[in-house]
Amino acid sequence: MHSLARHDPLTGVLNRRSIVELVTEELQRSSRTGQPFCFAVIGIDHLKDVNAQIGPDTGDMVLQTIARESCLLLRTLDRFGRVDSDVFGIILPATWLHQGVLAMNRLNAFVAGFDWNTVTPGRTVTFSTGLTTNFPAESAENMIARAQQALVQAKNEGRNKLVTLEQELPAGLFAAMDD
Repeated sequence: MHSLARHDPLTGVLNRRSIVELVTEELQRSSRTGQPFCFAVIGIDHLKDVNAQIGPDTGDMVLQTIARESCLLLRTLDRFGRVDSDVFGIILPATWLHQGVLAMNRLNAFVAGFDWNTVTPGRTVTFSTGLTTNFPAESAENMIARAQQALVQAKNEGRNKLVTLEQELPAGLFAAMDD
């Protein structure tokens, strides 16, 4: 029962609630250690078209394949879960933003290079990515929302893109440091 409550029934990966809990834990760890981490959301490009043209069973197979292949490539300390119908979240502990960009580019190339003919004949599946780093004293929901905002921007820029978005520093921070 515990596993069912923490995992997405279709893909077997963590569900949104589990991802939010783990981001919260990672924020607490980062606060103690000072070590940054990244959170990414990847949205499958044109999955609604696959569902409409080929069928929802094929769309489900795309989601399952993305989940399986992503878990094979990511580090064992990374956490991967489904946060929305066609969106997955990835926690990258001990990762600076530039390292997160490299990891997401590597994952995107891996997924694009997969032989999709076995799942969606004649199509290649790609995803768009929103990526962010943690900010002191923020909530998991704020961090996830910021990554989702970056994902929306990536999709608006033409899909199969990666957009990073960091929390703006509070106004006056540098003025206080100059005193």
